Amino acid sequence: MITTQENSLIIVPTGLLKVTAITENTRKLSTIEIKLSLVIPTYKESQNIPTLIQRLTQLLDTQIPNAYELIIVDDNSPDLTWQVAQNMTQKYPQLRVMCRKKERGLSTAVVRGWQVAKGEVLGVIDADLQHPLETLLKLLAEIEKGADLAVASRHVGEGGVSDWSIVRRFLSRGAQLLGLVILPGVVGRVSDPMSGYFMVHRSAIAGEILSPVGYKILIEVLCRGNIRWVAEVGYVFQERLGGESKVTWKQYIEYLQHLLILRFAK
Repeated sequence: MITTQENSLIIVPTGLLKVTAITENTRKLSTIEIKLSLVIPTYKESQNIPTLIQRLTQLLDTQIPNAYELIIVDDNSPDLTWQVAQNMTQKYPQLRVMCRKKERGLSTAVVRGWQVAKGEVLGVIDADLQHPLETLLKLLAEIEKGADLAVASRHVGEGGVSDWSIVRRFLSRGAQLLGLVILPGVVGRVSDPMSGYFMVHRSAIAGEILSPVGYKILIEVLCRGNIRWVAEVGYVFQERLGGESKVTWKQYIEYLQHLLILRFAK
């Protein structure tokens, strides 16, 4: 039986979208040092959450046991995604859950998750299982080598897409070319500026006020963060197995708006 546990949810941060640095006092108060905080923004993903959490835990327990946390940030999904996740926290103590009722949008959900994160490395991954989980270890390895930002890209190495239509391929590449025209110094630093799968060192964005628009948080991090070293890891974008796709024309319009905001802010 599923029970409601709203009182044990993470309190949603308010105010500016700003990630703070971890202070020495905070480190001393913590009994366990968290290396990686992985945020999973969700909306109507109740079908995928059990499989995702089980696989992520199995993967990370073999590499960084007790040194990671998984943070679900749900936008009050009508299918009660947040509740499905919250009822898994007893079995998976690394899992933390936030349910937002006054804010919406993937990018701001990611930042709100980072604001409550305890790790020195902040990451984001989709909940729909379209991002291959094993790529996480490659991204983390790049951060450990010294990268400020490690991005999973469909356009380097063995990267690609599994079964996209010609229209979707055209829109994705078109969005990238548009970004190169409007914001070449930022978008040109990565091969896949629309990627939603990456890790960033906390120190690279700590103290910066972020103002992301829509679904694409990466260009915000690239533009406003102190990103010196960018690493990329190729991956193949998989097809969704459960739930419903959130890809619409609105995403591309918001992406254009975000590019223009950043262009005139520089």
